[in-house]
Amino acid sequence: MRTRAVYKQVHNAMLARLKDPMLEELRGSEAALAQEFRSSRTTIRAVLAALQQAGFLEGRHILRRPAPADFFPSGETQSAAALVELRFMNWILHSDIRPGQPVNVTQLSRQFGVSATVIRGYLQRLRHYGLLEARPNSTWIFRGITSAFATELCEIREIFELRSARHLATLEPGAPAWVELRQIRAEHLALLQDIEGRFRDFSALDERLHRLIYDASENRFVMEFYHIISIIFHYHYQWNKVDEKARNRFAILQHLDYIDALHSRDLDAVERSCRAHLNTGRETLMLSTGMRAEAARAP
Repeated sequence: MRTRAVYKQVHNAMLARLKDPMLEELRGSEAALAQEFRSSRTTIRAVLAALQQAGFLEGRHILRRPAPADFFPSGETQSAAALVELRFMNWILHSDIRPGQPVNVTQLSRQFGVSATVIRGYLQRLRHYGLLEARPNSTWIFRGITSAFATELCEIREIFELRSARHLATLEPGAPAWVELRQIRAEHLALLQDIEGRFRDFSALDERLHRLIYDASENRFVMEFYHIISIIFHYHYQWNKVDEKARNRFAILQHLDYIDALHSRDLDAVERSCRAHLNTGRETLMLSTGMRAEAARAP
């Protein structure tokens, strides 16, 4: 099961590489590709053979560009733990869960289609950060975010994201991250054009951009930290409905500046755009945290 998921991950990653209109052939030895895509040479050979059989490649020469339907669905490329993370974040965002509400392991196990053991393991990770409190009978309590917690989180986020953004800006021109970044930029522009009807789609796009930046760090601890950032920031953005459309539009424009700075490889510009965006995120999170405090005190 795990081996098949890895194969599909590499398959999708190679297809993403082939989408680059500037690329005419897939370069690199099997060993180099295995290192780049973090897989075995056996998996690389299998994926290359499949792409050749499907008419994407002739040898290493690119014959055609992939369409969305050519990619494996994301649910087929993720481990059980990754699926729980994604589904838990979606549940947090769409269930309107408030601080003090219970989180039931058995219920989530049925809802997510994974074992209770996997659910408990994920909740233990969130417990480590103080977001959850364990109770008897497989019940947990969602504790919410205090202003002090938010301040600490923003400080660490600034350190990690600045480091990751600088690292991304120094990647080789042929690195897969640049293909994904161009695609993310195009999707930002499309969303901006249809902001009136689709402004709530911003959360998913925001998550993709920041995950790409953190993954560029190639630091397991930085990438692990992103999980908690993603849940907290998107949860609070969703809870705070005040001026949501205007906030998302402004964030899209900041993202475009950020992306263009990364493409420029100008580290000073990268730092300026990164800090500007992180400061906006800090203000929004603090406002949301303050709103929660007021709501908690309301009769």
